[in-house]
Amino acid sequence: MTTTLTGRAATGALTGLALGDALGFPTEFADVPSILAKCGSWREMTLPTPAYVTDDTQMTLALARGLRTATDRGVLEPEGMAEAVREEFIAWNRSPENDRAPGATCIRACELLEDRGRRWQDASRIHSKGCGANMRVVPLGLLPGLSDEQRAGAAQMQAALTHGHPTALAASDLTAHAVRLLATGAEPTGLVGLLRSYALDHRTRYHERWLGDLWTRAGDAGPREYIARGWDECLGALDRLRGAVRTVSPETDPCLATGAGWTAEEALATGLLCFLLFPGDPLTVLRRAACTSGDSDSIACLAGAFAGAHRGAGAWPEEWAGRVEHRSDLVAFGTLWDA
Repeated sequence: MTTTLTGRAATGALTGLALGDALGFPTEFADVPSILAKCGSWREMTLPTPAYVTDDTQMTLALARGLRTATDRGVLEPEGMAEAVREEFIAWNRSPENDRAPGATCIRACELLEDRGRRWQDASRIHSKGCGANMRVVPLGLLPGLSDEQRAGAAQMQAALTHGHPTALAASDLTAHAVRLLATGAEPTGLVGLLRSYALDHRTRYHERWLGDLWTRAGDAGPREYIARGWDECLGALDRLRGAVRTVSPETDPCLATGAGWTAEEALATGLLCFLLFPGDPLTVLRRAACTSGDSDSIACLAGAFAGAHRGAGAWPEEWAGRVEHRSDLVAFGTLWDA
C-alpha cells in the first residue's frame, strides 16, 4: 500500500528529529534536578547556540543517503539497500565528526562491517537492543513508494546492521510505522491502539528476504520464536505507554513511566509519551523530552520526529529550524520525499 504524505510531513519530521537531538544533547546523562538547575523551567528551555546534533541525526542522514543511493538504482530491495547503507555507516564511523558520544554497539558493528568478506549478519551485535537501532529509522517512515513489506523489512534490516536483538528490530519497525501513520493523517488519540494492532499482526512474521539467517545467531528455536521475543517486549512497552498517557502528569519525568530510553523499546515508548502529552504543541514536546533523566537526545529526537510528522514543516519556528546543524541536508531530503 502506498499513501501520500500530508503538510510537508517529511521536512517536519526530519527537522523535528534534529531539533530534539540538539535540545537533548546538553541534557543527556543528567538527572532532572540537574537539568532544571542549569536550564530553569523545562517549559522555557531554549535551543543551544550553536545547535549541534549527536550521532542520532548523523546516522539518520547516513541512512537517508543510503536509501537514496539504493532507490536511485531501482526498486528498494535487500541486497542493494544493505550494500548502500553499509557503506554510509562505515563512512559515518570513519568521519572526524563522529565525536558526539556515539554508542559502543554502533561503533563495533561498523568496524566489523568494514570487512567486505564478512556478511552483514555476522557483524550484527545479536544481543544488543540499544536505541541506536531506532533513533535513525525515521527516513523509512517517510520514503515514498514502498509497499508495507518493503517498509517493514527495510526498517528491521537497518536496525539489524548494528543491533541484532529482536526487540531492536521490532521497535524500529514500530517507530517507522508510527511516523508513517502520523505523516499520512492518523490522529494521535488512536495511535497506541494502531501500533498495538500492528505489533500483534506481525508478532511471528520473520522477514527472511530482508534478514536472511540472522535469527540463527540468537539461540532461538526458530525464526518465529526469535522475532516474537522482540514484539512481545514492544507490546509490553506499548501497554505501559497506554496506561501512562491516561495517568502521567506532564510535570513528571516521563522516564519514570515508560523507561529511560537506553533500549529501543523504551526510547520508542518514552518518545511517544512526550509527543502524546502535547500533540498540539510541538516545542513543548521537545522540551519535555529533553528534560528527562534518561537518554534525552534520543528520546527528544524521536518525539520531535513524531511531532513533525503530525504537524508538518510548519510545526517549527524558523528561529529554531534555521539554526540546527545539517539544516540543508535535512531540508533536501524532506523536500525530495515531500514531493
